[in-house]
Amino acid sequence: MANKRSATLWMLIKSLTRSEKRYFKLSVASSDDKKYLRLFELLDEQKDFDEDKVLASEPLFKPSQFSNLKAHLYTKILKSLRDFSLSTIPGIQIREWIDEAQVLFNKSLYQQSEQRLNKAFSLASETDNLELQLEVLKWKKKVVTHTVGWENKGHVDEIIENVQTVNHQINNINRFSNLQSQLQSLYQQNGYIRNEKEFRKIKEIFHTNLPLVNEEAMTITERIYFYHLHIGYNFFIQDFQSGHDYAKKWVKLFRENKALARAQLELYITGLNYFLIAQYKLFMYDDFQDTKRELRALNKLPKSVYDDNIRLKLLKYTFVHEFNSLFLSGDFDRGVELIERLSSGLQGFIHQLDAHSRVILFYKTACLYFGNGNFKKSIFWLNQVIDSKEVDLREDIHGFARIMLLISNYELDHIELIQYYVRSTYRFLF
Repeated sequence: MANKRSATLWMLIKSLTRSEKRYFKLSVASSDDKKYLRLFELLDEQKDFDEDKVLASEPLFKPSQFSNLKAHLYTKILKSLRDFSLSTIPGIQIREWIDEAQVLFNKSLYQQSEQRLNKAFSLASETDNLELQLEVLKWKKKVVTHTVGWENKGHVDEIIENVQTVNHQINNINRFSNLQSQLQSLYQQNGYIRNEKEFRKIKEIFHTNLPLVNEEAMTITERIYFYHLHIGYNFFIQDFQSGHDYAKKWVKLFRENKALARAQLELYITGLNYFLIAQYKLFMYDDFQDTKRELRALNKLPKSVYDDNIRLKLLKYTFVHEFNSLFLSGDFDRGVELIERLSSGLQGFIHQLDAHSRVILFYKTACLYFGNGNFKKSIFWLNQVIDSKEVDLREDIHGFARIMLLISNYELDHIELIQYYVRSTYRFLF
């Protein structure tokens, strides 16, 4: 069996969709060297990666050359994926035009280089991609120094002004995201604030580092990061109404700009998630159901607009908010029925989640069984929380889980365990 590092090629192949595999096979079909396609097919057939079996099944593969063969195939697949995604991922198209502009610049074809840069800058501006705007402007400055004309000074002034504007916007975003990351780290460790001392600490961190800005003058991307920061802060201090108001602004940006929703689908999904959390916390049942339908409708978009990261995020949020909908309605029987129906695929889904999401899923599943009166199943899922390696993650949930575990054992008349869980829970909380 090959080592874990060697399995990266197999993992990449297994991640491909049918369309991506077909595109790759067509792209290498005309190649004189058929070894790449043969290796691709053999690895694609394997349910578990076994390099020795691949070598044994094909005489064309020589062990001394196999490492290079794998490395070249990996590169070819990535290039194929890049070409396949060119029309659906704006960032890839923008970088393609920048690369072409660089090639034309090196050929001293400055006017043609500038034409490519203009296309790249237009798309980068349309999708509000500030980092790539800055990259384009860097090349524009190089090109303009090699052109002669009376309008050059005005052109140079325009480029400099654009650079200053974009740099200012990026600086704002970095300040928002840095503060958001700091608050998120504290939240993931401790959960919601529990006392006045914690409230003063979080409030001081937030207001000390919050830059003075004019919201109306911000770009869409700046606003999203600005709203993200305020949502995180307000959720942390349990001011869910303020968090709701900022989440509503976030979602409104995408509702009013369908092109942006397609180009920045992940941010749209994230905004809907925060909006749903706020509505759930504020018991806004009807509004929650409307927003949940909006989230679920995104599943009907063409598959070409998704990548695996977005697909998993959409699945995760849909799943979690289906739980929250059941909590709002108090329909625990239907929740348990749903869990039982999905149980066969649940473990595979859980393994794809990050540590924070796993803990939340374990806890919400335990709550469903608890509300249903199935305390044995509730105990199973509560132990998944308590026994998880991420004991420093969401201390509040770990505390709630221990309290529920104590109650569940009491309900099951596990008298001999009660004293143990009382002491264990007390030690954890205090």
